[in-house]
Amino acid sequence: MDYKFLNALEASPVITAVKDDEGVDACLKSESQVVFILYGDICTISEIVSKVKKAGKLAVVHLDLIHGLASKNIAADFIRKYTEADGVISTKPTIIHRARELGLLTVLRVFLIDSMACENLKTQVNAAKPDVVEVLPGMMPKVIENICPILSVPVIAGGMIREKEDVMALLKAGVISVSSTDSDIWFE
Repeated sequence: MDYKFLNALEASPVITAVKDDEGVDACLKSESQVVFILYGDICTISEIVSKVKKAGKLAVVHLDLIHGLASKNIAADFIRKYTEADGVISTKPTIIHRARELGLLTVLRVFLIDSMACENLKTQVNAAKPDVVEVLPGMMPKVIENICPILSVPVIAGGMIREKEDVMALLKAGVISVSSTDSDIWFE
């Protein structure tokens, strides 16, 4: 696990998640030290990452959302070779595994839509060996409270988190951090 990442989350447990250029500009003014980049394409991702890095923040790119990158392991190689990104996010365990081999911080994003997804989570984590797991939707403190103790890696909650009370409930449930595209959360 990247201790720089963990220290950044301890300093500010809210991760800014950005989905456009305006979001990047706004997040650079926040206290958050980690930025999840949820947009871009192969022509712009390097510039987006560079802007985040110049602000002294950790940049983590959601590979599945970058236009022009196939959902293949080679996408992690592209990010490593052509950007300054600190890490990647993906819903695909094989991409996470490859990114770890390349020395990138890895976030396995999972959608807990039913009890089967919850049951399969531990198997996915053991196969991919991510640094952290991001659980969506994040607004399930009771479910997340049951998941955190059974996983071998820290958990981040994301999706539909819009109020400070949501953040506090999720931290109490055991997550190390929350990610949100809602800029109101970034500045509370």
